[in-house]
Amino acid sequence: MQADLRKKGSAKPKHVMHLIRLLLSGIGILRHGVVPVRVEEHREELLAIRRGEMAWADVEAWRERLHREFDEAARSTKLPDRPDYARADAFLIEARRAAIDKELP
Repeated sequence: MQADLRKKGSAKPKHVMHLIRLLLSGIGILRHGVVPVRVEEHREELLAIRRGEMAWADVEAWRERLHREFDEAARSTKLPDRPDYARADAFLIEARRAAIDKELP
């Protein structure tokens, strides 16, 4: 987004919408340890950004607030510094095996 602003003087609304959505998701992950998939709570605002209907000053203020919230969530998260790779690997192997078992007659 910043590169578009420097080079073109504006950012693509769709890219800005996705940045806001990702910030919202990141805050949820850091605070609750779960990836929020649904964004109904912010749906109308996100769509307004994508359609170019939200004033840039409002978008920028929201983005800056979300960046501050993200930084605070990162400082206070209960998530470990590193993922449990062995546990994740075991989960993925089991999921793949289950998928294969369903495909076999």
